[in-house]
Amino acid sequence: MHFYLSLLQWIFLGPVILGSLYMILSMLAVLRFRTLLPTSPQHASSQWPRVTILKPVCGLEKNLRNNLRSACLQNYPIFEVIFAVQSTDDPAIPLLKEIAREFDGGHVTVVTENRQAGANRKVNNLLGALAHARHDFLVISDSDVFLKPDYLRTIIPPLVDRRVGYACTLYRAVGADRWYEKMELLTYNADFIPSVIFAYMTGASSFCLGSSVAFRRDSLKELGGLVTLADYLAEDYEMGKRLLRPGKKMVLRPYFVDVVVDLKDLSQWWHHQVCWDQKTRAAKPLGFFANIVTRSLPFALLFAAFRMGDASGLAVLSGVLGLRLVTAAAMLKWGLQDKEGLRSLALLPLRDLAALGSWVLALTKKSVVWRGSKFTLTSKGRMVWREIPQ
Repeated sequence: MHFYLSLLQWIFLGPVILGSLYMILSMLAVLRFRTLLPTSPQHASSQWPRVTILKPVCGLEKNLRNNLRSACLQNYPIFEVIFAVQSTDDPAIPLLKEIAREFDGGHVTVVTENRQAGANRKVNNLLGALAHARHDFLVISDSDVFLKPDYLRTIIPPLVDRRVGYACTLYRAVGADRWYEKMELLTYNADFIPSVIFAYMTGASSFCLGSSVAFRRDSLKELGGLVTLADYLAEDYEMGKRLLRPGKKMVLRPYFVDVVVDLKDLSQWWHHQVCWDQKTRAAKPLGFFANIVTRSLPFALLFAAFRMGDASGLAVLSGVLGLRLVTAAAMLKWGLQDKEGLRSLALLPLRDLAALGSWVLALTKKSVVWRGSKFTLTSKGRMVWREIPQ
């Protein structure tokens, strides 16, 4: 028994060491990335391509008016915005029509089309919007995203190069009011976005951030259109993988858009955490399994517990906890300039412990709850209707 307990302690120390190293490297990558400030585009106004912004909408969300209006207030020569919903009963429609009237000039359109190409409702919604898009440079921007006026001038220029398959920007969670919303914010800002930046700076993997991505219409047609993505849980990753055909590349702009956190209750937060890990498993199985060895804090706690809280166990736990808080604070303050995250930093240990539980569930669960519906998740990341709410 003593041998097995000792073996477990050494097993726990593996993720503690690797996770601590990863925390330091991620912090350095984020701070380095922050120095890559956006350069001023060199194109004259007459050379800017015409752009369509696709905004899929489903129901009323926190800060929805400001998010949608921000897409209409771009400092860009010629662009259009398409707000798309799937149901004539959608409660957001009056607001969409009000914004369309406010920006009367033909560049804001409200589309209601009930497409059912697959289980992914966002893709279904985008298919309805795309049918009305007039321009060949396309931007997908989720309804919970707030765009600064220079957004289009930042994300569009890379697409002038035909070797670029798509361009995307980073996003930063904002507007967290409740404690579990603050945990969601930390998932974005202290975990996911640093991992994206680390992957980009090291060339470890490719990705596509579907909340803020731009591409050309002909590139979309070459991959078979959005309809081919309609059953995927991680449709953005799948789209990015297909857009990166031989000879193509992606561009990540050193630029942040804001994503407004809007969770109704604790249960929604938990389902979202599990779904997030399931998306990672579906999109990048190897990356998903690698995540477990970077979870240093939960394993430091297990190490301390197996040592009955002795001096060595507590030293490891306090050291890992301090390193996690210091590196996260540095990334939030200087990397993301996130004051909200800094104020919520005390919740980060709880969030990290919960992340181990959501990882285990994502590994074992065969179903996924997404936007109130339950699906069976296949081994290839496709969703199959399992239960439709009445």
